[in-house]
This record gives sequence, structure tokens and C-alpha cells, in this order.
Amino acid sequence: MKIGVYGGTFNPPHLGHVTAARAVFELLKLDLLLVVPDREPPHKALPAGSPTPEQRLEMTRLAAEQLGLGDKVRVLDVELKREGRSYTSDTLKALREQYPEDELWLLMGTDMFLTLQAWHTPEEILSLAGIAAFGRTEADTEELFSAQRDYLYRTYPQARIFTLTIPGVVDVSSTELRALLARGEGANLLPPAVYGYILREGLYGTGADLKHLPFRQLRPVALSYLKYKRIPHVLGTEQEAIRLAERYGADVEKARVAALLHDCTKKLDMEEQLALCRRYGIQLDELEQKALKLLHAKTGAAIARDVFGVDDEIYRAIWWHTTGHAHMTLLEKIIYLADYIEPSRDFPGVDKLRSVCYKDLDEGLLLGLEMTIEEMTSMGNPVHHATIEARDALKG
Repeated sequence: MKIGVYGGTFNPPHLGHVTAARAVFELLKLDLLLVVPDREPPHKALPAGSPTPEQRLEMTRLAAEQLGLGDKVRVLDVELKREGRSYTSDTLKALREQYPEDELWLLMGTDMFLTLQAWHTPEEILSLAGIAAFGRTEADTEELFSAQRDYLYRTYPQARIFTLTIPGVVDVSSTELRALLARGEGANLLPPAVYGYILREGLYGTGADLKHLPFRQLRPVALSYLKYKRIPHVLGTEQEAIRLAERYGADVEKARVAALLHDCTKKLDMEEQLALCRRYGIQLDELEQKALKLLHAKTGAAIARDVFGVDDEIYRAIWWHTTGHAHMTLLEKIIYLADYIEPSRDFPGVDKLRSVCYKDLDEGLLLGLEMTIEEMTSMGNPVHHATIEARDALKG
């Protein structure tokens, strides 16, 4: 197996990191990419007021998911757990023990490559891993790489070196980006979920008011709560909610907010969901205490109200978007159905359900509820009483 190792402070991780990592992954035909945030880099001190190691780790995870490589990319906290300075040779030794039969490649940008001989134990680094150096600007050409490559080959005969220039890569330094963020700029240079996390945590002097976010900021903040594979669903739900709200005269802005936040706790496990239920005093029935799938609607509604200050109408639309209930409001119906029929949904009967929803909202809601009950029953799963009550109320 061919494994890439990409280290850095990632303070913050930006589109330059993402596009370079993706390009090297494809060009070297890597099987696995390990992304390793530094704790205390040897060559520079972290600026005062930098995010905590845990915050940098979470931003790096969000950025790594943006690569779209699934389980072929992993973010490691091995250096963040280590006390003192983060030496690459120590990390490579640990990885060599973990992957004794595999081929390691250390990814780095131009500046790092041109100073490699000044690193801590460079000979050990070059014995443990090949070097994959990439140029991140148009000036980083093969001519610039060649002299350093020749020097390293002469000095360290065991070296394996691969250099490439990546045209079109986003050229930005983290130092410049931090200054831009403090001025309310730079969002276009970050993966959306990373930018959303920065706003959520108030990093780099952003200081956003989460209870009064414009949509251009609410959207990335909402995405920062999600696993990468769920992002298309949430964005699709937003667009479907807009169309349904316009079709049936609901408040479009409220529909958008509810759609963006409806799955904000979806990725949490059972223990985390129950902890939020205790925190917000959410009472659970017997089925909800066992069914993880039912909890994110309730905890998501609580987060939406506590963190983002949504009103009761939006709160209830999120609360009921999974089960429905008897005598739903217009916004509740729209969010329930937008979640059900958004464009990325693909299951038997979805096209018919979409068609019915735009002819008559209540007919669409009844059909959706009946499809849910039929599916759950056929799988041998219990159906929540609120779903049955919602169907029966519509049938009169």
C-alpha cells in the first residue's frame, strides 16, 4: 500500500491545502492519505491567540472530508498528543511501526522542500519515507526544484524524491488568511465547513453573532455540523424547502433556516444524543430512548434555538421533521417533505411522491407518511405513534 503523510499546523486548513493534497493523491496514486496537524512546529511558534489543538484538529478533519476520499483519508492526532515539539522523524518512525510493509511518502510544499536539509534528522526522514514536493504557485517550477533535488540525491543517496507543480492550486498563506478573517474576508479561500466552524468558535477575530447570521454565513456554519456525505442532502433540503414554501405561500426565510439546521446533530452517536437530551430537558418516550434515528430532530431543534436563536415555528419544524405529528403547521409539513423528496433522494416511489407534493401538499404528506409506515413495518421496525397519528388525522 502506498501511503501519503501530510503534516502542518493547519492554522487554519485552507483550499490550498485541500487542492494540493488531492492533486498529489491522484498523481502518486496513493491508497491512503494521513493528515497530521502539528502540536508545536520546530521551525516557528504558533501565533498568540491561535486555536487550541483540539480546534485545529476539528478544522483539519472538516477540511480532509472536503477531499471526498472517504476512508482513504484519515486525520491523526499523534502529534497533538505528543508533548514538546513535533518532529517529523518521530511521526514517521511511529507510522513505520504501524505500517511496516507499506510505502510512505511525505507531502510538502516548496518552502519545506527547499529547507529539508535543515530539518531535525533529515537523513532519518529520507530513510523512512519518500518526498513528494509540490509547487503551490506558478513560480514553483521544475527549474526551482531541480537544484534542491540534485543536492538531496548527492547528500542522501537513499532518498526517493517526486516533485510536481500543481497548476491552478489556490495560492494563500495561513498568515495572510488569518489577517483576512479578522477583517471579515477570506471565506472564499476556505472549505465552507471550515469557515463555518471558525465562525461558530469565534476564531481569528471573526466574532460572528450566531443568532443574527446572514444566509451567506449561516449556510457554512450549518455545514460545519455535518459529515461530508450529508452536505448534499442538507443543501438539497434547503432548495426543496424554498420551492415548496414559494409554491404554498409559506415564509421562505424560515423554511431555509429550518432546512439548513434540521440535521445539525445528525452525526452524533447515542451517548452524545442522550447527553444533549439531559442538557435541554428533553423527555423521551420508550421508543425514542432506543431509536437513535429519532433523537436528532429533537436535539437539533434544541441546538437551533439555543445557539442560533430560532423562533418557535422553526423550532417545531425541526422537532417534527422525522416523525411528523397530527395537525402539522404549514412550515412543519414543508420541512418534513423537503427532507423526504430533496433531489439527492433516490428510492422506489420518490418521483411519484414529488409529483403529488406539488399538486397538493396534504396529499403529498399523507403519501409520505404512508410510505414511511409501510417501509418501517416491512422491516419489522416499530413506527412512532406520532407518525401514525399524523396519518390518521389526514385521513380523517
